[in-house]
Amino acid sequence: MKLAHRLIRSYALYTLGFLGFVFVMWRIERVTGPGMWIGYVFLFVPIAVYAVIGLLSRTSDLVEYYVAGRRVPSVFNGMATAADWLSAASFIGLAGSLYASGYDGLAYLMGWTGGYCLVAFLLAPYVRKLARYTIADFLGTRFSSNLVRALAVLATILCSFIYLVAQIQGVGLIAVRFIGVDFAIGIFCGLAGILVCSFLGGMRAVTWTQVAQYIILIAAILIPVSLIAHRDGLGWVPQLDYGRVMQRVETLERDVRDAGAEANVREEYRHRAALWQSRLDALPQSYVEEKTRLVDSLVSLRRHNGPLRDIDSLEHEIARFPRDPEAARAAWTQQRDDLLARATPPVPMHEPFPAESDEARQIHERNFLSLLLCLSLGTASLPHILTRYNTTTSVASARRSVGWTLFFVALFYLTVPVLAVLIKFEILSHLVGQHFDDLPHWVMQWRRIEPYMIGVADVNGDGIVHWSDIQMQPDMVVLAAPEIAGLPYVMSGLIASGALAAALSTADGLLLTISNVLSHDVYYHMVDPNASSQRRVTMSKILLLGVALFASWVASLNAGNILFLVGAAFSLAASSLFPVLVLGVFWKRTTRLGAVAGMVAGLAVCVYYIVSTYPFFTQLTGFEGARWFGIEPISSGVFGVPAGFLVAILVSLVDRKPDQYTVALVDYIRHP
Repeated sequence: MKLAHRLIRSYALYTLGFLGFVFVMWRIERVTGPGMWIGYVFLFVPIAVYAVIGLLSRTSDLVEYYVAGRRVPSVFNGMATAADWLSAASFIGLAGSLYASGYDGLAYLMGWTGGYCLVAFLLAPYVRKLARYTIADFLGTRFSSNLVRALAVLATILCSFIYLVAQIQGVGLIAVRFIGVDFAIGIFCGLAGILVCSFLGGMRAVTWTQVAQYIILIAAILIPVSLIAHRDGLGWVPQLDYGRVMQRVETLERDVRDAGAEANVREEYRHRAALWQSRLDALPQSYVEEKTRLVDSLVSLRRHNGPLRDIDSLEHEIARFPRDPEAARAAWTQQRDDLLARATPPVPMHEPFPAESDEARQIHERNFLSLLLCLSLGTASLPHILTRYNTTTSVASARRSVGWTLFFVALFYLTVPVLAVLIKFEILSHLVGQHFDDLPHWVMQWRRIEPYMIGVADVNGDGIVHWSDIQMQPDMVVLAAPEIAGLPYVMSGLIASGALAAALSTADGLLLTISNVLSHDVYYHMVDPNASSQRRVTMSKILLLGVALFASWVASLNAGNILFLVGAAFSLAASSLFPVLVLGVFWKRTTRLGAVAGMVAGLAVCVYYIVSTYPFFTQLTGFEGARWFGIEPISSGVFGVPAGFLVAILVSLVDRKPDQYTVALVDYIRHP
């Protein structure tokens, strides 16, 4: 109780101090005006605070480093788990997904939130009862097998590493916008922020920094949304009645859909798509002709001393030109598909499962339900989340902790749809219909940012911005929200600090999860069982640094959409870990061989489906498989999970029954 009271007092003072800091920054901005320095302050001051917490929490004690001494009160563990959970994908990508896809984006909200019910009922109490350090350790102990442990390590590293890369990409995007550095440099700046939280103190340091990060990220979403909503007449708690703005958005979307000028713009996009199709039909001859045309134009410009800007532009275009006809086919097909997508009428936010035919609607519904299922099962399988419940004081505390986690997560998820609707209303009201000569300042700011964030093109040449003229990356919706709504630049800094807190908190948990399974499950259990506690902690720190550097390099390649990377991580976790975790707790007949076969089958099916259907991998490998039942690659877990359950059950039934020790161990895990 003394610890809980001390923590309540400390974090209450911290919260008041942070709110005071935001207020002081706002007053300074009113006097001096906005500037890039505000972004620097809001990014580096919180990192300095996290660094201090990490430094004060440094430890070399094994139990403290791996599971924070198993003495974290349930409320604070709930806050830390929520911060661990609310990643860059949630903070940056979710509102953008709802903005872009409307009803479809609800699959993320319901799947991610509903997954905690599975965590509470199926796994968290039992994982805490066995009191292991990692999920691989839990499975290795349950099945008395280093092979099961090794497969669990592989699954943990695979899903956690993909998730980690997505977080670091989010950090790079934040740094690009708010401190104006190159994307790759921004990523390695973020790396420093990640390491100061976790390197010295392990789970102990990560836990207390994550509580501090949750306070910042929840303030960063609640305050701007309340200000925008209050300005639009919704009051300070818009979560209760933002349906009024939703009705206005529906009216504006209907007007846009039916406008004649919008139809002309969409027709122009269809015409441009047809031109790309004609190039595709004429391959490989069209490839040769187009490349020859570019080279001849460059030679002519140089011969006649043409403008240097035009020469540079042509040189860049030639450098980016596809290397061969097959690469041209892939690139030009993507161009055609993008134009056709922009040529389709906009889908209203409130309309569920829009489709042109009954068959397409059924595929849409299947994808929605499949994604929801994968996210729910993935939530219940993610090692960095389940490991957090090993830090609580007891099994009962672990159950309460899941309840608090659900509360703190729901507080965020009930606010995100409000932001998406408010920003959609702002765009439809104050950008669509404007003259290109009067574009808002925020559009000009975000058009200059790499990677590409927003494009506004006068396709039909009438000088008016139409809905179909706007191409906006979903990832920018949250980061640009204060500027779009005309709030003080301090609110942009606050959003940046919240996004950074979300990315850092999840990255810390993922990094620690990967380094701990490598040091504890691989090094200690498989390489050197006689290693001292001090040596194991030191090894974990060295591995943490190595994994962080490698993940940052991979993230700098910017190879995938943040929300897809996260979704893929969930499908991988669900396919490889969920069946064996649930069967290991609730079915005594599950054998060592059954667990191995189930994990291999689930993971193999999931990985195969992603590699054979996701465009990035199909272009890389040249192999493209058919989509089963029309399911998107992000929902590959819908095939992997049943495969894992089925194979594990069948092999266990054929295999010898478990021994008395294993049966007694399962009884112990299940006993309250």
